[in-house]
Amino acid sequence: MSVRAQHHSATVVRREQLSDHFVRVVLDVPSFVSTGVPDEWVGLIVPGQFQSRYYTVRQHVGSELTLDIAVHEVGLVTEWAQADLTGGSTIVGQTVTITDPKGSFELPEGAAWLLLVGDLTALPAMARISETHPDLPTRVWAEVPDQLSGYLPDDDRHQVTWMPGHGDHLAELVEGIEWPEGDGYFWMAGESAQMRAIRKHLMRERKVPTAAYDVMGYWRVSAGRQPRAVDPGPIYRDGKARGLSDEQIWANYDAAQQHHDGHEAGRG
Repeated sequence: MSVRAQHHSATVVRREQLSDHFVRVVLDVPSFVSTGVPDEWVGLIVPGQFQSRYYTVRQHVGSELTLDIAVHEVGLVTEWAQADLTGGSTIVGQTVTITDPKGSFELPEGAAWLLLVGDLTALPAMARISETHPDLPTRVWAEVPDQLSGYLPDDDRHQVTWMPGHGDHLAELVEGIEWPEGDGYFWMAGESAQMRAIRKHLMRERKVPTAAYDVMGYWRVSAGRQPRAVDPGPIYRDGKARGLSDEQIWANYDAAQQHHDGHEAGRG
C-alpha cells in the first residue's frame, strides 16, 4: 500500500532574484519539520497546478523555509517564480503547498574529506552540506551560468572552483579529478544523463564503494513543456473556492480533458 506524502500549506513571505537564473523564495510553514539531512528536498506545488516539482531546502529557521530555485525558459514553477518580472504581479502573499522533506546525504563514519560537484540546481545542497561540515576539508566544483561567487563557503577548509556553463561538462570534469588520499565522501547532482555516466565511472573505473558516494539526477533535458489542451488554472482556483478536495479537483480536470478530447474527435 502506498503512503501519500504529507502536505503542508505555506505562505510566500519574500522573493529575491539572486541572479538571472536563480530565484530565492522564502516560505512561512509553521508545520514543517526538517530531517536535518543537508541535501533534503521537498515537493512544491504552486497555485494553478496539480503537479509538484522538487527543490532542495537551502535553509530552515523557525517557521521559515528557504528554497533557491533554478529557473529555465519554461516550466511549472519557473513561470510562477518569474511572475514578478514578467507580469508586474507578485508571488509574495500567495499560498503554496509543500510535501514532507526527504534527504539522502549520509557521510560515512571516519570520512576525512568531501568532494562536491554540481550545476545550478545542486548549489543549495552543496552550500548547506558545506555549512553543516565546516571543519571537514571540502573541494567544490560548480558549473553555473551566472556569477554567484559569494554563494558557497570559500575559506581554508572549503576550496571552490567556479566554471561557466549549464552542467554539460560535469562528467568530463569528474573523470579528471585527482582524489584525496584516505576515505572520504563524493556527492554530486545535476542532469540525469550526466549523472548516469558518473555512476558508471565511479563503479567501473574508480571502483568507489557505494557507501562512499551519492550521485543524483535532479532534472532531465527536454524539448520544453508542451501547453496543456485544457488550462488547469481556472479549474484549480474554482475548486479551491468551492472547498473541493484535491481528488475532486483532479476529477473535474479529467472530465474537462475528456470533454475536450471528445470534442476534438468529433471535428475529425
